[in-house]
Amino acid sequence: MKILPTQFDGKSIRRVYDEDTETWWFSVTDVIQVLTDSNNARRYWSDLKRKLAQEAGSEQPYEKIVQLKLTAPDGKQRDTDCAEAGTLLRIVQSVPSPKAEPIKLWLAKVGYERMQEMADPALSLDRARQTWQQHGRSDKWIQQRMTGQETRNKLTDYWRGHDIKEGSEFAILTNIIHQEWSGVSVNEHKGMKGLKSQNLRDHMSEAELIFTALAELSTRQISENVKATGMQQNQTAAKAGGRIARQARNQLENQTGKSVVSGSNYLPPAAKKIKKTLKAPRKA
Repeated sequence: MKILPTQFDGKSIRRVYDEDTETWWFSVTDVIQVLTDSNNARRYWSDLKRKLAQEAGSEQPYEKIVQLKLTAPDGKQRDTDCAEAGTLLRIVQSVPSPKAEPIKLWLAKVGYERMQEMADPALSLDRARQTWQQHGRSDKWIQQRMTGQETRNKLTDYWRGHDIKEGSEFAILTNIIHQEWSGVSVNEHKGMKGLKSQNLRDHMSEAELIFTALAELSTRQISENVKATGMQQNQTAAKAGGRIARQARNQLENQTGKSVVSGSNYLPPAAKKIKKTLKAPRKA
């Protein structure tokens, strides 16, 4: 996932883009803060959830609210209630605020930006390049990451035009491809790298990016060749595409004696900082 803050009326609203499901998730408490100017937006949202649950007659009034780790004002990663645009609009309608309409217009603008990126993927890649540079990625890594994203975009464009639903079905097919080439699921691979809400691809090595791209390129070309339509046919193509990359991975590993799939990541070295802090003081 790419985690990007944005501004509304001078206040920051955190949003997360999940590339695998192609979905924006927004921090609910940040939006509540903008709507209400509350001193305790989390408490306001907790009370609102309870009220809405009572009205709905169920514990969870909205189906699509998830907890993702976002960077809090103190710099720490904290679990945060997030909602996609449709659910967020329903929440906004539940809050009496003169800022409700401006928030709706802002959400529409975010959706329009996403439509622009879909029409011209270069816009999305340019924004991503700037983010990766700010995070200290090498030009070589960035080039490979962008090449892989172009390959990914072409595959999802094919899925979108052949009866594959964005969101859950994109994620299922992505996981099939990943499992086939790497031998582990997306979640298992994230676990190896110590990732939580972070985007797996942003923490892949150059080799992992290359084999991911090969698997997705192979999947798309196989799908196009057989004109795969619907989940069943595209699942078959996903497995075949992933196997091609797995065979190449096995050959490389046999030659080098090194595993392509690794636990390396680009997370801040928090553990090292802790060890340094706990180091025993020198004797006088």
